[in-house]
Amino acid sequence: MTSMADTWGIHEAQFWLRGQAPEAPVRYDAEAGIWCVYGYQEVQHVLANPATFSSNTQRVVPQEMMEGADQFSEGNLIQMDALEHKKLRGLISHAFTPKVVADMEPRIAELTHELLDAVADGNRMELVNDLAYPLPVIVIAELLGVPASDRDKFREWGSALMEATQEFSFVDRTETQRKRLQDAMQQVAKLGDYLREHVEDRRRNPREDLITKLVQAEVDGERLSDNEVVNFSNVLLIAGHITTTMLLGNSILCLDSHPEWLARVRADRSMVPAAIEEALRYYSPFAGTARATTTETELGGERIPADSLVVTFLGVANRDPKVFTDPDTYDPTRDPNPHMAFGRGAHFCIGAPLARLEGRVALNILLDRFPHLRSDPDSSPVFLPSLSMTGLKELPLVF
Repeated sequence: MTSMADTWGIHEAQFWLRGQAPEAPVRYDAEAGIWCVYGYQEVQHVLANPATFSSNTQRVVPQEMMEGADQFSEGNLIQMDALEHKKLRGLISHAFTPKVVADMEPRIAELTHELLDAVADGNRMELVNDLAYPLPVIVIAELLGVPASDRDKFREWGSALMEATQEFSFVDRTETQRKRLQDAMQQVAKLGDYLREHVEDRRRNPREDLITKLVQAEVDGERLSDNEVVNFSNVLLIAGHITTTMLLGNSILCLDSHPEWLARVRADRSMVPAAIEEALRYYSPFAGTARATTTETELGGERIPADSLVVTFLGVANRDPKVFTDPDTYDPTRDPNPHMAFGRGAHFCIGAPLARLEGRVALNILLDRFPHLRSDPDSSPVFLPSLSMTGLKELPLVF
């Protein structure tokens, strides 16, 4: 089948969205200077072996491309391995326990209704701007203890990071690429300065929020530094909302593109979780994630040298025909559905249960309130301009 993404102009490099998955599970991209891993089993192997495939990718990125990046590494959970990662991740695990997440459902429903009330007087909405973005941002902001009213700032800073991944090459180190990366880091620095003010305030005036808990936490008898708390909070704020934003947008897009499934899900709400899981597989939000080899290794019949950047394409792996029957078909009754949209192993997304809850609550309320909801026939969805993410920047809907 022809992917809707092909019609709507997703970046050319995401060929897998058009059913053109690569033949080899692993290959070297000479233009970008990276190893690409596409096969499901191969991706699973990379994510399950951090000793060989380290999350600390900054060490293999040319320094001239990452000038000033060191200030963002301390406390960056995404870049950590082994015991260091386990200890820091443990500090926030209590914030995402099954009970804590389940107890958030009434607040998520309340926020969803409030956001939809703001657009209900008209006959159309733009899903991302009106609901899919603000809902998870407000939830994670309230958890951290920062004003949700600042969400436009978060969006500006986060967008710079996404746009910086449009094109990337270790081989062709153009001035344009370097400038784009530096501009992105300046935006990250603005977010860091913003969060630092809150961290310093919590040291003076503790509250009942996650930033306070991080400020007061101890690892091996030592408190976290301001940089560690800032960068840790940075990851939580950005990663804590963007996955849900894409999850909700992609789920609506899949159902709208397959009206027979939309009708079935609308009639049988017990299918909502499965519809979301299949959307996660079909349009995997974080389509690619990077690792750096610590030693020479063999994968998928290829010898990968030490200190190489390896990108696992989760979106491609989630359409591997060796694992998924008819992988380019959206089928909410798919069982089993062992997709890796939230990753695997030690770095499995800690916020996955919250993202799933937000998606389920929001989708049910949308179906309840708007029985004739569909995409705007006079407009087209717009995908994010990012190679590492598959999600919508805009999705106009009519009631």
